[in-house]
Formats: sequence, C-alpha cells, structure tokens
Amino acid sequence: MKKFRLLILVLFALTTIQSSGQLLKDLKKQVKKAIPTSGLSEDEVGRGLKEALNKGIDKGVTNVSKPDGYFKDPILKILMPPEAKTVESKLRSVGQGKLVDDAIESMNRAAEDAAKSALPLFRDAIKAMTIKDAMNILRGNDDAATQYLSGATRSPLTSKFLPIIKASLDKVGATKHWATLTNAHNKIPFVKKVNPKLEEHVTDRAINGLFVQVAKEEKDIRNNPAARTSDLLKKVFE
Repeated sequence: MKKFRLLILVLFALTTIQSSGQLLKDLKKQVKKAIPTSGLSEDEVGRGLKEALNKGIDKGVTNVSKPDGYFKDPILKILMPPEAKTVESKLRSVGQGKLVDDAIESMNRAAEDAAKSALPLFRDAIKAMTIKDAMNILRGNDDAATQYLSGATRSPLTSKFLPIIKASLDKVGATKHWATLTNAHNKIPFVKKVNPKLEEHVTDRAINGLFVQVAKEEKDIRNNPAARTSDLLKKVFE
C-alpha cells in the first residue's frame, strides 16, 4: 500500500509540471499495474474475466447472427470489395443495380449464417486462458480480451466460416455470377485484376465485424456498471 501511495504522489507531482511525454505515460502504466484488484485472488480474477468474455461473446454472436445482424448495421454491413467498385459502377450504369444489391444482401446473409459457428471456437479459447492471460487482459485496453480472442481464434474462424459462406453464396448464385463477371473483367488489358473468389472477401469482413461486436460488448462490461450482472463481475471490474 505504501508503494502504491508513493506512486500516486509521484504521478500527481509529475502531472502538475508535465502534461505529456513518454515518462508520464510509463508512470501511469506502472501505477495501473500497482493498483490492487479489490483483494481478489488471481483465480477469482481469471474466473471473472472468463465470465465476462462468455457473456460478451454470447451477446455479440447473437446480435450478428440474427436476421439483418450484418445487413442492417451501417458499421458491419459487408459491401463489394474496394477493387470491385469499377465493376459495380459499370453494372449499375447499364441498369443492373438490382443484381448488385442482391449480391450485397446475399453476402450479408452468408455472414449471418456463418456467425453462429463462432461460439464453440470462442468458448474453447476462453477455457484455455491462463492466469497470466487474464491479468494481462484486466490491465489492458478496453478491447484487450477481444484482441486475445482474435489472436487465438482468427485462423480457425476463417477455416470454419469459409465453407459456410461459400455454401450460402452458392445457394443464391452469387459466387457463380461474381466469378463470371470478374473473370471477364480481368481479361481486359491493363485493368486492375479483381479477386474472383467472393467468399474470401465476405469471410474476412464477416470475421472483422464479429470482433467489432465482441469488442463493443467487452467495453460495455468494463465501463458500464449495469452490464456487470454478477457479484464476481462487479468485484473484478469495480
């Protein structure tokens, strides 16, 4: 406790004479690390963080996997690949806008279908979390737990999502039409080539959107007392 008070006094003194700089940032980090976690044991911290993560992923995955979870969300909505804007513009200019709109909707429906498969992978990653992982997450940024999940699950999520998304896109003919369009476009001399595999683009955007949603739920638990629905969560994040 004496060490903690001393660090606070040093930080306060430096803050009055220096409002910025790497030294001050470093000291703030050291003070943050020195703050005790309400007398909780490391085991309690670990259990609390796992509870928070499970709560966050359940809500996050539910939100994106429901109808319009991606399609009606202005942040998560999956659009055509940036390199395909020329193709999209040409189609719209010749009266094929509905074809483009249908393709965009099918991409988002495919992402919503695939999102449900993320839960088992997330839960396995949470179970594998060590005490060290938990303490680093607790002392980290508002999205530290999400970053942990991203590092542990992004590769298996890609493997899991890709066939589901491809099947959904195939069902409505999106991949076939997209491949036909892009292959024809890529044969034009001197044009920038477009990836004919639409499912790769959709998979990447779907996973990014999923982590955006999980990060949102994590931040809410960290900063909103009302989101801490158990005594353990209240103690860990007080």
